[in-house]
Amino acid sequence: MSGNGWTAILLAGQRPGIDPLAAAFGEERKAKIKVAGEAMLSRVARTLLAVPAIGRIVIMAQAPELLFDGDCAWLADEPRIATVHSDSGIASSIAAVAGGPEAPWPVLVTTADHPLLTVPMIEAMIASDAAADVAVGVVGRRVLLAAYPGNRRTWLKFAGEAWSGANLFVFRSNRAKIALGLWSEVERDRKKAIKLIAHFGPWLALRALTRTITLEAAMGAVGRKFGLVVRPVALPFAEAGIDVDKPSDHALAEQILAARAAAR
Repeated sequence: MSGNGWTAILLAGQRPGIDPLAAAFGEERKAKIKVAGEAMLSRVARTLLAVPAIGRIVIMAQAPELLFDGDCAWLADEPRIATVHSDSGIASSIAAVAGGPEAPWPVLVTTADHPLLTVPMIEAMIASDAAADVAVGVVGRRVLLAAYPGNRRTWLKFAGEAWSGANLFVFRSNRAKIALGLWSEVERDRKKAIKLIAHFGPWLALRALTRTITLEAAMGAVGRKFGLVVRPVALPFAEAGIDVDKPSDHALAEQILAARAAAR
């Protein structure tokens, strides 16, 4: 693979057992669900490869070799793409390869169930504060609901705004391994803001509970506690906050992609 530029780690695994969304679309693996006629994994990989700064992609899944058929067959022959096997934890799997020969720094992480991902979204993450060891992409509730008022997301509520994750993360150096270790510890609580923040002390948890701290300040405080610089990246793209977790997400993603195609 290319030795230049960023590494993109593309998460394409799934939890043990039958994935209900995959089953609903006649697939065994969620990453292979077609959106607007193309498997999500293929669509996201093409978007990543269209970013000039990305030199390589590492597809991470429990059995990545089983993904490369149908309209994903091209991935096996693309020289900028490699695969690694993941273990039971997302963060620990990323930590095992990030910064190594398979995925040298800096690293951008995203997911295969993000078919609405665009080059500008990725470039906004890459262009984020270079002093940050870790950057986390988020979308504000006002931004998302202004564009898609009926959309339902998991919102993390802080002073001034509620936020939804954008499935986009930047890790710039070995210092990010500390954050990946923390992520591994709190992975089960990733969609429960107060439980997650409680891992970092009662005062911060109280301020989050009472919404007297902004997301930026909360992430900054967590970073300082562990000797890191951690920043949120507030993305101005509503679609950055929409991944495909349920049939209604799938229907919306198809509508959005159809509108993009019509606009082109």
